[in-house]
Amino acid sequence: MIFGHINQPNPCRLPAAIEKALDFLRTTDFRQLNPGVKEIDGKDIFAQIIDLTTREAQENKPEVHRRYLDIQFLAWGEEKIGIAIDTGNNEISESLLEERDIIFYHQSENESFMEMVPGSYAIFFPQDVHRPACNKTAATPIRKIVVKVALAAL
Repeated sequence: MIFGHINQPNPCRLPAAIEKALDFLRTTDFRQLNPGVKEIDGKDIFAQIIDLTTREAQENKPEVHRRYLDIQFLAWGEEKIGIAIDTGNNEISESLLEERDIIFYHQSENESFMEMVPGSYAIFFPQDVHRPACNKTAATPIRKIVVKVALAAL
C-alpha cells in the first residue's frame, strides 16, 4: 500500500500507469463530474466516481482485488479505511472475481485503520485488504474516486 496527498510530489518514480492515474486525480475538477465511470486509458485505467455515506466499520466488508489495483482518492468528506495484509487466513464472504474483480471477507486479520481527508489517496495492491467508507466520527456524505489500474498495464 502507498498513502499520500495529491498536492505533494511523489518522492520516487512510480510505474507509468500509476503516474497517469495520479495525474488524472491532480487535474480533474470532480465538482464538474457526475457519479459514474470515466475512462482514462480504456479498460487498463478507469475511474469510478462514487457519492456515498460512510458507515460503521462492521457494516462494510473488507475486500481485495486480483486483476486491478485500487487508487482510492477522497475528493470531499472524511472517512476511515481499514487496512491489512492478506495473510490467506481470512474467511471469504463472497467472491465476485470473474464479474467484478473483488473478493469480500467476513473480517480482516490484523486490521488497522487510517484516516482519509480531502486530497488523500491510498494505492492498494492485490495483497492489501482494505475496508473503505468507514465512519471517522459519524456517518458522512463523501465523494470518492476509485481509479482501477490493470496489473497487466504496470
